[in-house]
Amino acid sequence: MLFQVTALYALPLAILFLVLWFRVTTTRSNLKVSIGDAGDTGLYEKIRQHGNFVEWVPIVLILMIIAEGNKADAIWLHVSGALLLIGRLVHPFGLTAANPTHLLRIIGNTSSLLATLTVTVCVVVTSFGL
Repeated sequence: MLFQVTALYALPLAILFLVLWFRVTTTRSNLKVSIGDAGDTGLYEKIRQHGNFVEWVPIVLILMIIAEGNKADAIWLHVSGALLLIGRLVHPFGLTAANPTHLLRIIGNTSSLLATLTVTVCVVVTSFGL
């Protein structure tokens, strides 16, 4: 079985994952920090930007695969995938220590939450016919 809709969103998210990972790794290398953030706010922000991505993306993609495997209507998969992708693209620009209520942070997390809720309902409906 092909999961074409999920793959459409998983691929750019994988690239974003690598970009966020690379930012952490290069900053660690430049600062000569192996573990932790050494009190460097910029490194800490990059670690959290990457970490927040890792906290949201896997569960949504897993739920999307389940929903797609259950033959969910593609529109709901696209809604979930687009919300997740948009949210994860903008979130790192808003997740800063200096401004905890940055608009892009709020948009990023809200989009990810809506993606999770949408695909969760999709899985419930397609799995249990509710």
